Amino acid sequence: MKTKNLTLHVWRQDGPDAKGAFETYTAENVNEHMSFLEMLDDLNEKLIIEGKEPIAFDHDCREGICGSCNIVVNGYAHGPQERTTVCQLHMRHVFALGWSEIWLEPWRAAAFPVIKDLVVDRGALDRIIQSGGYISIRTGSARDANETPIPKPISDRAFDAATCIGCGACVAACPNASASLFTAAKVSHLGMLPQGQTERFDRVRKMVAQMDAEGFGSCTNHGECEKACPKGISIDFIAQMNRDFVKAMVTSKHDVEAPNDAE
Repeated sequence: MKTKNLTLHVWRQDGPDAKGAFETYTAENVNEHMSFLEMLDDLNEKLIIEGKEPIAFDHDCREGICGSCNIVVNGYAHGPQERTTVCQLHMRHVFALGWSEIWLEPWRAAAFPVIKDLVVDRGALDRIIQSGGYISIRTGSARDANETPIPKPISDRAFDAATCIGCGACVAACPNASASLFTAAKVSHLGMLPQGQTERFDRVRKMVAQMDAEGFGSCTNHGECEKACPKGISIDFIAQMNRDFVKAMVTSKHDVEAPNDAE
């Protein structure tokens, strides 16, 4: 069993209006079988015993499902391992890279104000969902599996979009802090299925309007979002969203404003 001492440079900030700075800590005897967050738990226990303020970071399921964890590790959203959330990152992968110093930062975006240390407010993503990421028409009770046939390529593609966990890594990785991949995934997984067709174009207009109102940047096809996404969601969905948005604007009779005020 391999252990190692690591130097951690952690961003500490008391709130959105406070000035932040990096503080340096030593994580001693880090076990290679620890997860990255377990390593931070161990460090926080040490800080508490010393009477110091523990490092605040977001987490919940620790299984790569909930999308709560959000840490930039040495410049990588969720860390260096592709298609992995930071809660699933294990220290053996960090050791394999030969890292002895690690810099930890929160998601950096104007739409994600820092709450404390590594915790940011991602309510902007929730408001994008609230603006249209649902089906409000009556679709009846659950159907038999073979009653509404859907071609497998379409159902597979809708499922791929639906795997988005809303973590915000796409925003953190994008040089423009764009939420286009998140919004496109939420638009597409509903818009490709029969139940979502009725509201398809209203949905894309409202959600794109809300995305803009929240202050996210525009997509310029860097592709960093796809690489950082722990679910590997393709930027092809952004192209699909843009096509639907153009159709919606051409066929729309009324301008649509963002239904929720960005805070």
